[in-house]
Formats: sequence, C-alpha cells, structure tokens
Amino acid sequence: MSKNTQMVKYSSNSRILLGGALIGGITGLIAAMLLSRRAEKNQKDTPLTAAEGIKIGLLVFGLLRAITSLGDD
Repeated sequence: MSKNTQMVKYSSNSRILLGGALIGGITGLIAAMLLSRRAEKNQKDTPLTAAEGIKIGLLVFGLLRAITSLGDD
C-alpha cells in the first residue's frame, strides 16, 4: 500500500468517526430534550425508569447490530 493510499484511508476513517460522533451527540441531545420535556409535562422527577433504560439500551444495541450488517449480503 502506498503512502497516498494510506493517507486517504486514514482521512476517510477520521471523517467517518467524526460524522458518527456528531450524529450520536445530536441524537443524544434530542433524546435528552424529549425526556426532559416529558418529565416537565407529567411533573415527575425521574423521567426514565430502570425498565425503560434497559429497553432503550437493547434498542440501541439492535440498531448498532443493524448498522454493522449494512454491507453484508
């Protein structure tokens, strides 16, 4: 592998990681805003129970699994 090909590969990986981090951060911010809004609407202190946290965690792992299998045939 030549030096230019290696630089393009690292540059591409960096852009993918940066894009994923930005998308994840924005998605997390929106989720937190929605949870906060729901808590204010229902006038409750804790908007998220342990059971809901587990459900959300499993959904996130399922989403990550689906994303990793996008290129598979």
